[in-house]
Amino acid sequence: MLRLRPYKACDAETIVSWIGDEVSFRKWCADRYDHYPITADDMNRHYDAFAYSDNFYEMTAFDETGVVGHMIMRFTDEAKTVLRFGFVIVDDKKRGMGYGKRMLELAVHYAFEILKADKITLGVFENNESAYQCYRSVGFRPASTGETGVDRFFGEDWKGIELEMERAEKEDV
Repeated sequence: MLRLRPYKACDAETIVSWIGDEVSFRKWCADRYDHYPITADDMNRHYDAFAYSDNFYEMTAFDETGVVGHMIMRFTDEAKTVLRFGFVIVDDKKRGMGYGKRMLELAVHYAFEILKADKITLGVFENNESAYQCYRSVGFRPASTGETGVDRFFGEDWKGIELEMERAEKEDV
């Protein structure tokens, strides 16, 4: 059974091992890290910057086999009504098996029921079709603002797609 818990520093070694190439790395973190590859220490240092924040949550998904997924949640407004998901990743050996969808379902429940968010947002690159389909299968829809952005990686323009979900839309919450 898949479960979600707060991230632990010892999870980093496993998580960074899932990032096999720089294209996958940039799809995962965009430009949030300035170099590839990153180490477990890099990841932990990045998260240490938020250690005393009450609006940033690093989460790890696990089952009986161990750590299988990771993501962050962070409030983007002072009123703590809008929560953004990011750094969503699943063990590359377990992709396509429903782990990402289940991790996101658990995170949506946590966001609405525990953190009491009214809206969840996330961004995905247009060239990351499997992630986009996973987010849509959980109930995310294109953002009402219609905002998109473009980042430049490897001499290419990568279009970002903003997705969102509102508490009122989620029937099982």
